[in-house]
Amino acid sequence: MDLRRSRQGILARIALGLVTSATLVLALGLAGCGSAGASPKPGTSAAAARPAAGGSVVGVSGAPVGRAVPAGFVGVSVEERALEQFAGTDPKAIDPVFVHLLQDISPQHRPVLRIAGDSTDWSWWPVPHMARPPGVKYDLTPTWMSVAHALAAQLHARLILGVNLEADSRAVATAEAGAMLGRIGRPYIAAFELGNEPELYGSFGWYRSSVTHQLVPGRPRGYNVGDFISDFGRFSSYLRGDPLAGPSMGGPEWLQSLGSFVAAEHHLSIVTVHAYPLKHCTKSTVVTSAQLLADSSSHGLAERVAPWVALSARHHLPLRVDEMNGISCGGTRGVSDTFTSALWLLDTLFEMARTGVSGVNIHTVPNTINEVLGPQFSHGTWSMRVHPEYYGAVMFAQAAPAGSRLLRVSTKLPSGVKVWATRASNGAIHVVVINKRLSGARTVALRIAGASGTASVEQLLAPSVHATSGVTLGGQTFGTATSTGLLAGKPAGLTVSPSGGTYSVRVPAASATMLSLPAS
Repeated sequence: MDLRRSRQGILARIALGLVTSATLVLALGLAGCGSAGASPKPGTSAAAARPAAGGSVVGVSGAPVGRAVPAGFVGVSVEERALEQFAGTDPKAIDPVFVHLLQDISPQHRPVLRIAGDSTDWSWWPVPHMARPPGVKYDLTPTWMSVAHALAAQLHARLILGVNLEADSRAVATAEAGAMLGRIGRPYIAAFELGNEPELYGSFGWYRSSVTHQLVPGRPRGYNVGDFISDFGRFSSYLRGDPLAGPSMGGPEWLQSLGSFVAAEHHLSIVTVHAYPLKHCTKSTVVTSAQLLADSSSHGLAERVAPWVALSARHHLPLRVDEMNGISCGGTRGVSDTFTSALWLLDTLFEMARTGVSGVNIHTVPNTINEVLGPQFSHGTWSMRVHPEYYGAVMFAQAAPAGSRLLRVSTKLPSGVKVWATRASNGAIHVVVINKRLSGARTVALRIAGASGTASVEQLLAPSVHATSGVTLGGQTFGTATSTGLLAGKPAGLTVSPSGGTYSVRVPAASATMLSLPAS
């Protein structure tokens, strides 16, 4: 993702209305398992309340939906040129803050880290006696390789690594992949991703001519899907035996030909696509919080991905959305950097899990509006800026640990309210209620069949949907910057007890609440 690139998006124009009823009642029958809601005053138990008359009744069955959530489902995507900003430049002293933040969204499992993006085609491993290709701006060094190895080893991570395709050079691609294999190590490499967003190769400048001073694209104008499929097949033969990922596309027109690509490429290990629901590539484009919170930006985005998942499955291949964020072309200030993005991401991760994708990597570029995590070094100490969006990923990781199964919601929900329920592999139930309305708290009554004990309640809150700081998760926070990568502060310790089989909790406007019940 980069400011120079315009990705296709779904421009949602659905304004968020207000719920006319002051109270929304969700009675969820869970075949012996749980549901979710929000909480009472901080530090107290949530008192059980009688459901309001005339409220909406929503059934959630105990039947699982789709496949189990895979290990490493939520990951981060960083540019090759930014790796050392995040992890540090000393392979013997990898930044523990970054390590902890990656572990927070993939607890107790191997995280999947993508190191790729626009810089994929701007980087190379220098080839002896070969001039640097004109579009290359960044040299991969032995130190870079050692840092990548040390980070992967410390996390026991699986890496998706970009390999330059736009240079159109066998020597460049094989040297880069060979250096990564030898210096990072095959056990840590999930796949090599050949190129990045090839749909832009024929239309966007790869370098500027020193003679004409004009931008020169990496491929001739008119470069099409068929040309790319041919290129990919040629380069995959150079790297035969190595795990490959692709096509790393985001353009809807090109993705219509995904079937042709997958059918033609026999050395593929992972199908990778990019997904942004909205775009802000011209100053005249207006993107609002309401648009990002609209269901078209979460459910609609997942529905766009779902056919690609099914197509890949027919070829016995996993599909990963290995670059995703809310707004392309660098994001929109006042939306991308606010609490809006946390609620959007939380909902969208559930939507993506529902489609059966193997995982999602949230793309972050330091010092941009779309920055999710931002490294900084001051007075000899590393710290990391933590933006609101990241909190949405943490709540999802808590609500849907690896091996969880989504539970079916059988009744349509009112606009602006989403309910997601999961059963973890150990039998624990987590139910998340997201109130995406910009005003008006909702009391949510949860009827959980067979449940009688006290449930814990965790809230994802901010001063407002437009807040860029002050976010808390269960009463804890990373602050605007963290020197540990761990949530700090005293947990709120909220609980709710049932009355007549109903758990009743209050969900503030523009917030999310998770109710958790241990395995019965």
